[in-house]
Amino acid sequence: MVRTVVAGLDGSPESSAAAEWAAREAELRGLPLKIVHVWVPAPDPLAQAPLMGVETQQQWSERIPREAGEGLRLRHPGLDVTEEQVTGTPSDALVDASKDAELLVLGSRGLSGVGGFLVGSVGLAVVAHAELPVVLVRADGKSADEDEIDPASATPPRPVVLGLDAGAPADTVIEFAFAEAALRGTGLRVVYGWNLPPYYAYGLAMDAGLNDELSREETDSLTEALRPWRQKHPGTEVALEPRVGSAAGHLVDAAREASLVVIGRRIRRNALGAHIGPVAHGVLHHSTAPVAVVAHD
Repeated sequence: MVRTVVAGLDGSPESSAAAEWAAREAELRGLPLKIVHVWVPAPDPLAQAPLMGVETQQQWSERIPREAGEGLRLRHPGLDVTEEQVTGTPSDALVDASKDAELLVLGSRGLSGVGGFLVGSVGLAVVAHAELPVVLVRADGKSADEDEIDPASATPPRPVVLGLDAGAPADTVIEFAFAEAALRGTGLRVVYGWNLPPYYAYGLAMDAGLNDELSREETDSLTEALRPWRQKHPGTEVALEPRVGSAAGHLVDAAREASLVVIGRRIRRNALGAHIGPVAHGVLHHSTAPVAVVAHD
């Protein structure tokens, strides 16, 4: 089966920005792009109202992916673009439509007045349940990497930022981040947090040498975990950036100078449903750069 990049489209500026970002990503990967529109029919009372019949609704909704596809083909000649319209609950339909894809891209509205995302219920549900990488893209302003992936651009490409748990780095997340940096011809910044010993939190003095030793141990452990991918991508410059405390705030800071932020989400299959975790939640809501959430075991 041919792998694709999938963009969720609902006619909003946010989803249009996501489709544009997905088109550039598909070109980088040499893959076709599929744009998916989820049609949710109106309830029967509304469907019977004048000018709101089922046929009228469907004809209007069919225009969304068709016109988006036409525009993308004009702006990206040579890119294989297809459109698909599906029905059902938006989050479930998007996950199902992208089950054989390499990447799913969604739009997310920028928070008014401050940097960051406003991630809606559909986006959070997709991120929490999809087992393929999901990228959320802001609609306000130009994407951070819009010019940087153009080989003719004189602007140095911004790095990819990877957020990792130094104690349990996930191979799937590392592999995705290295591949994205290699596709863009840019470097990789690996940001990871580690916690101070408990007695430091209670205001007791901490030996500076011990602090340096703990940081060095975390860095050495992570360096070893990254070794196979550094060998696989020898042209990718890697910078390790240890940070004390929770990684979420540090990743949000790093996102200001990033083309893409990559974070992981542990797959949890239980009766209580899926969760994205506090770090992913914080980064998704406050990053100014596109965010890729990569599911892992």
